[in-house]
Amino acid sequence: MNWNQIEGSWEQFKGKAQSHWGRLTGDDLDVIAGNRKNLVGKIQERYGKAQEEAEREIDDWLARH
Repeated sequence: MNWNQIEGSWEQFKGKAQSHWGRLTGDDLDVIAGNRKNLVGKIQERYGKAQEEAEREIDDWLARH
């Protein structure tokens, strides 16, 4: 799956994202609105991770969906 598919179906993927990154709130997911950069930023903010690590997590998550 690629990010364009996620972005286009964000409402369907919000729950999966929240299951994977449990510290993300519903408001966070609304702000992210399918934007990958926003997701990276929120993962960094909530988990204290470096950008590269957050990007890698997203790539791994995408590979499973």
